[in-house]
Amino acid sequence: MSAGQIAALIAAGAFVVLVGLLAVPLIKLGRTLDEATLAIRKASDESDPLFTGANTTVTHVNTQLERLDGITANAQAVTSNVSALTSLFTATLGGPLVRVAALSYGVSKAMRRRRKSRKGDEGAAHPRGRRKRGRR
Repeated sequence: MSAGQIAALIAAGAFVVLVGLLAVPLIKLGRTLDEATLAIRKASDESDPLFTGANTTVTHVNTQLERLDGITANAQAVTSNVSALTSLFTATLGGPLVRVAALSYGVSKAMRRRRKSRKGDEGAAHPRGRRKRGRR
């Protein structure tokens, strides 16, 4: 055996050791990729029912929103009717009611003044020398 053959045997042995050392991480990487593939398949299979449930939920929400739109439209109609009724009431009865309220306020104020002036005059002498009689 010559020196070249021994060197070739050493190089071949080193190559076998290098391939052996690189094979272990490659095998582990292959297993990891297999597990990742299985996890992706499982997630895909489990996501179908999830999306179906989400679709059903969105359908129910849309139905409820349509009902809510109807309720809102009815509430708006009621509000406009109440507004029209208020305007009508103000136009027909508001003016006379304000006048009656003002008249009753004025009458009650005049009555209070009159009572005050009577109470103040009770103790004073009458211009002809007589006292006023008390209230009966």
